[in-house]
Amino acid sequence: MKILQIGKFYPICGGVEKVMYDITVGLSQRQIYCDMLCAAAENHPPGNLLLNQFARILCVPSWKKVASTMLSPAMVYRLRKIRKEYDIIHIHHPDPMACLALFLSGYKGPVVLHWHSDILKQKRLLKLYAPLQNWLMRRAEVIVGTTPVYVRESPFLEDIQRKVTSIPIGVDEMKPSSERVSQIREKYAGKKIIFSLGRLVEYKGYEYLIRAARRLSDEYIILIGGKGPLWEYLQALIDELGVADKVKLLGFIEDRELPDYFGACDLFCLSSIWKTEAFGIVQIEAMSCGKPVIAMNIPESGVNWVNMDRFSGLNVKPEDADALAEAITAVLTDKALYEKLSQGARKRYETMFTKELMTELCLNLYRMVLNNNEKIIV
Repeated sequence: MKILQIGKFYPICGGVEKVMYDITVGLSQRQIYCDMLCAAAENHPPGNLLLNQFARILCVPSWKKVASTMLSPAMVYRLRKIRKEYDIIHIHHPDPMACLALFLSGYKGPVVLHWHSDILKQKRLLKLYAPLQNWLMRRAEVIVGTTPVYVRESPFLEDIQRKVTSIPIGVDEMKPSSERVSQIREKYAGKKIIFSLGRLVEYKGYEYLIRAARRLSDEYIILIGGKGPLWEYLQALIDELGVADKVKLLGFIEDRELPDYFGACDLFCLSSIWKTEAFGIVQIEAMSCGKPVIAMNIPESGVNWVNMDRFSGLNVKPEDADALAEAITAVLTDKALYEKLSQGARKRYETMFTKELMTELCLNLYRMVLNNNEKIIV
């Protein structure tokens, strides 16, 4: 079996690329050949990267980034050249460039479509892309969502539920350094630490997390990791509300330091308010450390499926700062509830969201597709 993953760009800077990379690595560790075709992100040189004897990253040149998509004619040419080497192409959506490359490639074998999210923000782009997106949905043997909720509720997939399934995202366990965890906790000594992580953009709902700080006592501290266009607005809001002693914008956190913040916090909060947040990988990273999660009941999103209410954490009404503050206080003042949610979070990670399980489910899916498909180009 030889698989080709096609998706956005490299180096990894988002959830879609991380899932694609982790599947590639996971399959290769089981001695399944799997390559990853993507466009070079801005200021990154193209080229082939050998991960091991079973996996490569094929990073092709790109023109520029438009609406979160790298324009890359080279992806079309490369795919046409290598298409016959693979038994299955696994394409990750939304990515109009990847879809166009597949459409023009002449590939005749089976296609697995990974539906990470609907296109919501780029409405003009969607009008142009809709015919190609419809072709891709028809072309795929199976469409894989990251949660059963999201693909069930997606209006785009309503009429083709017969070919829809779901495989939860899985990640490696976060492994904090006890020394660095102690350093973080010493820095905020005597505080109950609420950690949040993500780009500083509107759909992440950080405004409401900051406003929730007004309802929290001085023993709480909210640490928000990440950078983005709303930095100045959020810092001004912190100053305006007089909560600078309760909320800190940490900026970009290096990958090597992330486990330590998950380990140091008492609670993780995903304050996202829109369906743009389809899954929330940071939730399962927190769960791997046994941290309870506070998230939002976002309509049609998979976020509140990932965080099982009253088992791994609490889910509250989106855009409700008071409800958010009440949930944080409830979890961090009730020792029995905290212990229950902490144990539930770790158990949910172990049973649902490990990288090993995601790899196994993908491999089983590929076997099913190959067994059911009679015309395979190899």
